[in-house]
Amino acid sequence: MSGAWTPETLDDLREHLQWAVELEHATLPPYLCALYTLDPERNPEAVDVVGSVFAEEMLHLTLAANLLNAVGGRPRLDTPENMKPFPRTLPHGNLTLSLEPFGPEALENFLRLEAPTPEGTPARAEGYETIGQFYAAIEKGLRALCARLGEEAVFAGDPSRQIGASHFRHTAGRLIAVTDLESGLAALEEIVEQGEGMARDEVWDGDKDVFHPERDEVAHYYRFLELKAGRRYQRGDTPNSGPTGDPITVDPAGVYPITTTASSEEFNRAYRALLRALDEAFDGSPQQMGSAVAAMFGVKAQAMALVAKGALPAFAHVDGDPPSDRSEIRRRVVSSGGHLRKD
Repeated sequence: MSGAWTPETLDDLREHLQWAVELEHATLPPYLCALYTLDPERNPEAVDVVGSVFAEEMLHLTLAANLLNAVGGRPRLDTPENMKPFPRTLPHGNLTLSLEPFGPEALENFLRLEAPTPEGTPARAEGYETIGQFYAAIEKGLRALCARLGEEAVFAGDPSRQIGASHFRHTAGRLIAVTDLESGLAALEEIVEQGEGMARDEVWDGDKDVFHPERDEVAHYYRFLELKAGRRYQRGDTPNSGPTGDPITVDPAGVYPITTTASSEEFNRAYRALLRALDEAFDGSPQQMGSAVAAMFGVKAQAMALVAKGALPAFAHVDGDPPSDRSEIRRRVVSSGGHLRKD
């Protein structure tokens, strides 16, 4: 299939929006690996940056699920196909993802992943080089199908399946309930602006910093450039000028040593419990987002146990049912000792 895409049916649109769900999920393991290998005492600013990007990728995942639910689809994460081994490419794209401890190589990977789409680059639903290309194709597809079938026929999903701000409050940005073309386009805009910036001559994403509300927030790509340059963006800075504001300290020695990647049964089951909770929340039970947030603490506890042994989790799919007992989730929350906003 060529990159140019116009959905012929609602099922075609739903298929591509499921790809969006899978795309957003695929970014999570690399960010978690970088985050969990940072010593928060020695690298608090890097923890804030990577943690804030991870939280916003969770927001993007939820927005993609809202879009799919709005057109009558059923988002799915807990599948073997969604847990392909790393290194891997983004679903139906050309961007390679790998699992790395925080450091120069991880930063370069993140900069490639979040890179703004060059002006004049065509929208592509497959074989895309930037995430913005993919979402530009989704936007065109939404508009085209609404023009052909009518907006009400396209956005006929049950509104009660939408995740709203009351269900998920752990990130900057707008969690948009999608019910029509206008709100659908707003959801796509939020995803792209948080990654690339509000405009080609802007580094800002239009939100306030999730950890420092007194600051304007720069888009993901430019947050990673701040870490690479060791300096923050300030008002008046542009993509061409680079950051000219306050220094950011990154301590290369403040990263836990990693020598291998390990497929841990305990970690893989904790991660699958997270995916199962997200599936429940996205499949008509928005109130279950609280269980998904709690499950993140279980993921962190198991990841840190591996990091302490010099290993990164492999994020491998496991057969069988993950733990679903609420007391087990609560036990993991207590045992992790983590703080949600930086997970």
